[in-house]
Amino acid sequence: MSWSETTIKLPGRIAAALGAQALAWWRSIYLTAVLLVLILSPSSYRKRGRAMLAQQMYAQTAPVLMGFTALAALLCAVIARIVIVTAQSYGLSRYAQALVVRVMVIELIPLTAALFVAMRCTIPAGVQVVQMRTQGVLVQWKAQGIDPIRAALVPRAAAGVFAAITLAALSCIVALVTVYLSVYGFSMAGFGAYTRIFGQIFTPSLTLVFALKTWFFSLTVAVMPLASAMYTPIARHRQGGAELGGFARMFAVLLLIEIVSLMGNYY
Repeated sequence: MSWSETTIKLPGRIAAALGAQALAWWRSIYLTAVLLVLILSPSSYRKRGRAMLAQQMYAQTAPVLMGFTALAALLCAVIARIVIVTAQSYGLSRYAQALVVRVMVIELIPLTAALFVAMRCTIPAGVQVVQMRTQGVLVQWKAQGIDPIRAALVPRAAAGVFAAITLAALSCIVALVTVYLSVYGFSMAGFGAYTRIFGQIFTPSLTLVFALKTWFFSLTVAVMPLASAMYTPIARHRQGGAELGGFARMFAVLLLIEIVSLMGNYY
């Protein structure tokens, strides 16, 4: 193919790529709306639905719970020590605890928990959905009158949200305990001052932003890998690269949520 032919076809290729990206984004938004409706519907929690949901919650949360908690404790201890020593060297030790709590609990832990759940739980769940599509399981369910989205995606999406929120909540508690031990050790002498700092940081507005950010993080990592697995053509999955496209869109949404939360907290 000559250079001139490539130049002529370039606008068409760009338009096709932009159209594919717009379609992928729309499918993610549509699936998010459908899953939210189904998750809130009582009919999704009948006997069969409850069993599948419980199985997915256990499969996506229990195996990673202790490992991530230990990783969070180690990370908090290291960062807390670095910040405290650095603050003391500049004569700013009175601000060290507030800084560590803000950096670890409010900013770093929710994002780390969401990415961890995505890599260990929801992206593998999306791979399972792709395998079910390849093997024709979803087509068989549809022929039997079983809704594939309700049967295959709702339990995995709900379990992903549950895993992300659970890991974030538990890791925040571990981070607060680790920061306290890093400063005061195994003593209750600083408990009053520490709780005052905690109360000064977690104002009602900041707590609301933190809760919303954690919720949207968990929803993003739970739904977007499943949307990519459900709607991307099988041929593209076989060629490879579809998972990377879904991960890029998911990371873009996480970054957007983080930017909005920073604006809500500090502007």
